[in-house]
Amino acid sequence: MLQAFLIQGVVEAGCDEAGRGCLAGPVVAASVVLAENFNHKLLNDSKLLSEKQRIELEPYIVENALCFGVGVVSEREIEEINILNASILAMHRAIEKLSIEPEHLIIDGNRFKSFKDIQHCCIVKGDSKFQSIAAASVLAKNHRDRIMDELALEFPVYGWDKNKGYPTKAHRQAILKFGITPHHRNTFNLLGNSGQLELF
Repeated sequence: MLQAFLIQGVVEAGCDEAGRGCLAGPVVAASVVLAENFNHKLLNDSKLLSEKQRIELEPYIVENALCFGVGVVSEREIEEINILNASILAMHRAIEKLSIEPEHLIIDGNRFKSFKDIQHCCIVKGDSKFQSIAAASVLAKNHRDRIMDELALEFPVYGWDKNKGYPTKAHRQAILKFGITPHHRNTFNLLGNSGQLELF
């Protein structure tokens, strides 16, 4: 059973990101504030859900959350500030879009930088412990998947409609054969071996 809140009686927003370990595409984060009576039998860490389940959950979250926000950080920004800082920036952008200012933030993972003066708490595997973080994980994952599906239409050889930019064998083979796109993260180990430099 997922917990409703870490701290009762305050406006608490859960935050999570998607795409941190990808070779291509942006990193996307979501922040969600849920009501006390929010409940859905499928809600869980997005990584434990099927695509069908995530798609089913999204409209329920959107319609029943008190508010939510989604933040995106581009590939080039990732290159400039590194993936950790980019993930945190994406969460900050998501929090900025909340129509209700939270009094407390719960963050999936173990690293975060304070947003304004809002108290926060980092929770390892928080998306499998708290409803708001799980809801944020679903929104972030679905939003990013749609971005990668769109990019796959422009660059079909990389299979982004299936791998969503993650480092699958097929994705790396396509990079080796066709080179890189503007959407690849050049600072990442794109080939997974010392052949990385041969791409440039």
